[in-house]
Amino acid sequence: MIWSVPKIWEGGDAWILGGGPSIIDQFNIPKEVSEKVLLKQLPLSAYSSYMKLIHDKHVIGINIAYLIGNWIDIVFFGDKNFYLTHKEGLFNFPGLKISCNPEVEKCFWIKYLAQDKAKHLGITTNPKMISWNKNSGAAAISLAVHTGVKRIFLLGFDMKLNDANKQHWHSEYKNPQEPLNLRKLPFQRHLTGFPSIYKDAKNLNVQIYNVNSDSAITQFPCINLKEALEL
Repeated sequence: MIWSVPKIWEGGDAWILGGGPSIIDQFNIPKEVSEKVLLKQLPLSAYSSYMKLIHDKHVIGINIAYLIGNWIDIVFFGDKNFYLTHKEGLFNFPGLKISCNPEVEKCFWIKYLAQDKAKHLGITTNPKMISWNKNSGAAAISLAVHTGVKRIFLLGFDMKLNDANKQHWHSEYKNPQEPLNLRKLPFQRHLTGFPSIYKDAKNLNVQIYNVNSDSAITQFPCINLKEALEL
């Protein structure tokens, strides 16, 4: 059944936690910790204590981010394979589970939002839908707007490899020993929706900040975590 997003965070902020490796730097996570997480010698929850500055914020975790800690309010995903792989973990996650993948429409414990086919790029204003924007992180911006927030902080929205050629702050989507296939990187596709998101956010009077000074997304003010927390 299609859900309609209530304005649970009206007038507030939302922090969307993506997959980019800049999160490691923003939260000053020690290299030895991040390397052990990447090698799967430590669970993703090893990052949680370093992220305590946002434990009291309204946080939407994209895909695997829900495993960092139960202080994350919402897990949002659009990928069918992610759902099938993490079905048990998602079921046990105490926060809201929300998806735009038709596979979950009849799943009673996941809130389903349809993809707005008439507005696949940007931010849809229909609270029963999201604009897909060709990736879950950008799609979650529609969700955040539906909750009534006036400011959105993007974490880990790098849309590029870091200096160490890392694509994510985790290795859950691939074997960490497997060579990186540069031809399969999704960044250009994922960047497609941000010009439309920028225009729609401006019209909706929603301010979006990119908490990463070295992101490939150029439409929003780029700030660091300290600056974001002081706004």
